[in-house]
Amino acid sequence: MDIIEYNKLSQHIIGCCISVHKELGPGLLESVYEECLAIELKNAGLNFKRQVHLPVLYKGEPTNQNFRLDYLIEDEIVLELKAIENVLPIHEVILVTYLKIADKKLGLLVNFHEEI
Repeated sequence: MDIIEYNKLSQHIIGCCISVHKELGPGLLESVYEECLAIELKNAGLNFKRQVHLPVLYKGEPTNQNFRLDYLIEDEIVLELKAIENVLPIHEVILVTYLKIADKKLGLLVNFHEEI
């Protein structure tokens, strides 16, 4: 996937997130936004997986460490959702970790707690 395709896809995803946020507003649980976003992404014709199990391998062998991605969209973009007062640097570090372990180039961190 080239940069133009990444840009188009990420804009499409962000548009879906904005639609959910406009409909629901801030103040709900992350799980509610996740559920409603699934409907929005499906209606937008995007392929996605939710709560994707991501094992950590070391030299090709599984470890006892596992991660769970909120969304993997079009098998290219990791989407991490939050519904918290403040996004902290650790949340960005977690997303970068997911990208590295999943061998993906682009991740989006969306916080539904903020007013738009």
